[in-house]
Amino acid sequence: MSFVRVPPPCPLTKATAVPVASVFRTAPLRASAHRPPLPEICVLAVAAVLVALGAAGPVPAIAVVALAAAPASTLAGVRLSRLSLGTDSPVGGAPAGRLARRRAARPRRAAALLHAAVVFAGLTAAVLPLASAGYRPAAAAAGLAGTTALLGGGLFSLDRPRPSIRSRLRRLLDQAAPGVCLVLTAWLLLPYAGVSTHARLAVAAGLGLLAVDALAVLTGAGRDGGTARCRGGAALTLFALVLLAALPASPAAGRAALLAVPPLVVGVLLIAAGFPQVTRVDPARRDRLVWPRVVLPPVAVVLAVAHHLQVGLLPDRTAVLLALAMVPPLVVRQLLNAAAPTPPDGPVAAAADAASPMTPVADDYDDAAGRVGLLRALAACPEPAGGALLVVDLHLAELPGRLVRDDVAAEAVRRARAVATDEDAVFDLVGAGLAVLTRSGPMFAYALGTRLLVALGRPYEVSGAVLRSRPSIGLAELGRGRPEDLFRQADLARRRAAQLGRDRVEWYDAYLEEQLVRRLDLERELPGAVARGELDLIYQPVLGLADRAPVGTEALLRWRSPVLGTVFPAELLPVAEDLDIVGELGVWVLDRACRQLADWSVGGRRLWMAVNVTTGELTSPDFVPRTAAVLEAYGVGPDQLVIEVAEPKVAAELPTVVARLAGLRSMGIRTALDDFRAEHASLAQLRRLPIDLLKVGPEVASVSADPHRPLLDVVVTVAERLGLEVVAEELESVHQVEGAHRAGCRYGQGFELARPATAERVEAYFEEFPSTSR
Repeated sequence: MSFVRVPPPCPLTKATAVPVASVFRTAPLRASAHRPPLPEICVLAVAAVLVALGAAGPVPAIAVVALAAAPASTLAGVRLSRLSLGTDSPVGGAPAGRLARRRAARPRRAAALLHAAVVFAGLTAAVLPLASAGYRPAAAAAGLAGTTALLGGGLFSLDRPRPSIRSRLRRLLDQAAPGVCLVLTAWLLLPYAGVSTHARLAVAAGLGLLAVDALAVLTGAGRDGGTARCRGGAALTLFALVLLAALPASPAAGRAALLAVPPLVVGVLLIAAGFPQVTRVDPARRDRLVWPRVVLPPVAVVLAVAHHLQVGLLPDRTAVLLALAMVPPLVVRQLLNAAAPTPPDGPVAAAADAASPMTPVADDYDDAAGRVGLLRALAACPEPAGGALLVVDLHLAELPGRLVRDDVAAEAVRRARAVATDEDAVFDLVGAGLAVLTRSGPMFAYALGTRLLVALGRPYEVSGAVLRSRPSIGLAELGRGRPEDLFRQADLARRRAAQLGRDRVEWYDAYLEEQLVRRLDLERELPGAVARGELDLIYQPVLGLADRAPVGTEALLRWRSPVLGTVFPAELLPVAEDLDIVGELGVWVLDRACRQLADWSVGGRRLWMAVNVTTGELTSPDFVPRTAAVLEAYGVGPDQLVIEVAEPKVAAELPTVVARLAGLRSMGIRTALDDFRAEHASLAQLRRLPIDLLKVGPEVASVSADPHRPLLDVVVTVAERLGLEVVAEELESVHQVEGAHRAGCRYGQGFELARPATAERVEAYFEEFPSTSR
């Protein structure tokens, strides 16, 4: 549960004032690359070469099994051991609370058991060449038993949803008939000679159950996820060990042992590759493939029976009993369907049947769901899905200790459950807030969000302290898309709510995401732009409206990013302020502008250069002496520099701004007030500011309280009484230029007079006016 920070997408953030880039850095459960890494490719290549050598005869088949399994199990063991020690854990973050820590330990415990399983399987393969032919099946069977126990423990330890008893029974019955079909298929295809009935049945049962498990993995929801890959790898590994245990206890087994190499090597590597993705839910595989489960097992039985009859054998008693065993599961499944009550309507109810995390969270909320459960619940929602997802961040004003945070988390979930309906699901995102998944439509979901604001915004009285919260809630409608995307959308909306001041609910929309992604790109690329030489200045001449001759220029900052293109100050400066690098940019701009002004002054041309500064730069204690040092360094007269500050920004720090402007004027540097709005407060403030120039835009010229006297005339009159000169900005038509001149503006600036350009082009423009002066 985040208390002093804004959680992200995956829920990882810094404080609200920090840049958006910081909240994306630990982002979300990313899909791993589909291409195997180089070590796995090398191991598979070695295994293929060894199988070829074993098939050709130079290397004994049982030795090929040992040699191929050794590097595969070693590599898989190394990868899993890193995970078990926590050096490469797939589940990040430091969980708070006893239950959270216990849940966070599950992946490491699962990794340790799976590590032991792959090592045990590799040792089993390594022991076989050392054992006599008569003891090899027993050694393989012992390895099979140990590996099965370790794999079962590891897979059971993985964090996964807990289905209801009815759902478990349905899944068991769904797999029972195909499982019996595959057991019967293995029974019919296994050799009779030299194998006892009990051993043959045990091998057939093992192969059949592994096959049906593999079929369930390949056709189930989330079949591209990490858990599915681990299960598939376990099935392949056990399948290989079953083959080794089923080999005849004689040298006649020969090359048949080579059949165990591919599933053994691929199986252990798949376990190691799938485990880091155990928290991933692949939304592209949210549906379940039904037809393979229905079609493939009966087809396999038919083909096995045909082969059995073709070689002149009739089905024995065991085959008949296995065939009859397929009937009870089908009957019970149909009876269960007939007796089942009609489920509630809506996507959340349907998902609750498919993935139990959709049911309301139990009282032991810390052990019931979390982010993984939320993603799985979203994956289980049918398409198109109704409802909405709300992501909540409390943001406590105080910084409590861990025990207090646990108490607050429990209380927050209790309050959320109290205002939600019985059909809504509450998920505790340990360390990152909470989420509510509702089946309600957009408007009712928004109403739920407002109720959550009220409930979660009340003070928390825990451990003798009173903590106050300012929640922010993001809301995203459910629809087509990946679970991670739906969560990210709600979290982006939540982040927007935090940026707008908290205590509010914000909707997700595509434009919002575009803005935040753009912001992320800006924050990622802007640091270091000065050092990389990506900043640039262009200059827009300022002309006297009486003779249309240039008297000065304004330096305009541009960021020429090789990634983002040209970025303008309106987009650049807010990001720089959040990154706290406005000062760095301002130092560069002032230095570059004064250097350019010195170059233009070489031939005796007297122009002034206007440089825009933020109030933060202007109020910095070293701004005045630093500006004086730059002027001295380039030999520029103080009266040739104009420092501009935007009028809407000065009110918050008016006394300090007045002091800094006065300090600049005392040195002979001219000052200007930009973006003057001509409001009552602005006119009153104008009398206090020690400035020389007043810059007004077209919004002032276009407004008139008196039809016979435009507002611009009033502003010019006030400026003249205060001894100020007026610069009309953004003059883009002849009509605007003439109106500004008639009103009494001395200077003008805009596209109609001269467009911004590079220093070289502006200098060429100045050459057209030999007598240019200030």
